[in-house]
Amino acid sequence: MAATRKAAGKKAPTKDPKGGLTAAGRKMFKEKEGANLKPGVKGTPKTPEEMKRKGSFLRRHYANLRGPLQDENGEPTRLALQAQAWGEKAPKTEAEAKKLADKGTKLLEQYHQAQGDGTGGAAKKSVGATKRTAKSGGK
Repeated sequence: MAATRKAAGKKAPTKDPKGGLTAAGRKMFKEKEGANLKPGVKGTPKTPEEMKRKGSFLRRHYANLRGPLQDENGEPTRLALQAQAWGEKAPKTEAEAKKLADKGTKLLEQYHQAQGDGTGGAAKKSVGATKRTAKSGGK
């Protein structure tokens, strides 16, 4: 099938209509940017690395929304659809997006616990460090 497309002069689609990038899209990014993008973690993450990747993705994209979740026709935007590429339901409201971000926070906390660093998350670590500094008189 790929040989037929090349013979016809058509490029493989880089964006998956269901959200995320296709294998051809990840390959294109690697050639252009040198980025080693991996497909999204679908389902429940099984390893600490998967927890970190999925948790970071959910926090990065849904904690502070960078655009609308639906277009003017009520169809989900690519921002909402990319959640499906990671095995999540596409959020329709800001409340649903916040739930995804909260899920990402929990995954990151699980990752930190699995790593044994005891911080429970990067955000909590920085807050705790600030409190310790203030209590100890800046030491």
